[in-house]
Amino acid sequence: MNPLQNKIKARRSSRDYGFTLIELLVTISISVILMSVAVPSFSSFVLGQRVKATAYDVGSALILARSEAIKRNSNVIISPLTGGWQKGWSVSTGTSTLNTHEALPGLTIAGPSGNVTFGSSGRLNGVISPNGFSISATSDTSVTQRCVSVDLSGLPNSKIGAC
Repeated sequence: MNPLQNKIKARRSSRDYGFTLIELLVTISISVILMSVAVPSFSSFVLGQRVKATAYDVGSALILARSEAIKRNSNVIISPLTGGWQKGWSVSTGTSTLNTHEALPGLTIAGPSGNVTFGSSGRLNGVISPNGFSISATSDTSVTQRCVSVDLSGLPNSKIGAC
C-alpha cells in the first residue's frame, strides 16, 4: 500500500467510531419523549406501593398488639398520634410503648375515632368501626384504596378497594 491509501484508510476508520451531532440530538429527543410518557405512570406506581406498604404497616401493628396482649395477658392499645392516624400511631401497654410509627405524608388514613384495644384473649375490646382502616392517596384518586379490618377473632385482614 502506498502512503496515500494508508491516509485514506486511517481517515475512514476514525470516522466509523463516533457519533454525529444529529445522531446524538435525535437520540436525546427520543429519550426525552419516552421519559415524559413514563414518569407520570411511575409516580402513580410509587404512590400505589406506598398505599400498599401502609396497609401492611397498619396490619402488622394490629398483629403486634394482638400477640402482645395474649403474651402479656393484659390490654394492649394502638392509639393515633396527635393529629390523627395519618400522623402516625403507637402500640403500648400500661406505661411502656412497644412500637411507634411515623407520619405518612401524602396518604389519608380513615380509622376509628379513638384507640384500638386488644384484650388478653386477643380479641378487640369494643368495636372498630365496621369500615376498619381505609387507606388512600391524597393527591391521586386513580391509585387503588386499601382496607384493613379486624374480624371477630381479632385477626386483621387487608383487601383491595374501599371499606
